[in-house]
Amino acid sequence: MDQHPSMPLSSRRLLLGLAAALAAPRVAFAQAGPSQVVERFHAALIELMRNARQLGVRGRFDRLRPEMDAAFDLAAMTRIAVGPPWSRMTPEQQQALVQAFSEWSIATYANRFNGYSGESFTTSGETVLQNGDGMVRTSLNRANDAPVQLNYLMRNTANGGWRIVDVYLTGTISELASRRSEFATILQQGGADRLASELRRQTAELLRG
Repeated sequence: MDQHPSMPLSSRRLLLGLAAALAAPRVAFAQAGPSQVVERFHAALIELMRNARQLGVRGRFDRLRPEMDAAFDLAAMTRIAVGPPWSRMTPEQQQALVQAFSEWSIATYANRFNGYSGESFTTSGETVLQNGDGMVRTSLNRANDAPVQLNYLMRNTANGGWRIVDVYLTGTISELASRRSEFATILQQGGADRLASELRRQTAELLRG
């Protein structure tokens, strides 16, 4: 049955077309390949860097939050960084840690990318790993210094498509492996609650600039 008998057919077609156009970017992002996800994130970073001073660190944090939520699987990264102790935590502790880790990660990027001096990113290749994950090889090009190699470990998630689950600095140093070593000491000292509290403290410090 026609739900809008008084609406002209041409108007209904126009509304359907607009709805499809609005939905398209989200569908396209979910279907994007590993390199596309990384390149979209890099484009957002360059735009952020160009406007870094006007935005300030908190403005950069707000701009980065949706971009990092789309490009990174921050919940999976939290579990990887925590390691085996994760399975012994309550759901409430796990949720608190995901939130604290996510905000700390975004604040770290907001603090680090605080200006623009002609930087650019180059994607040099993509490899499919034996377990089905992907590795995207890129470099951060700097005007007055040597480029920095950044490799992204990608995982095809059930609902979000390809997402970043680790970053390898200089191509070989796992960011999450480094964090797991740091987090292990804090977890031994005070458990999940202490780690969440420490991450929140560091986030507040980063957002002070």
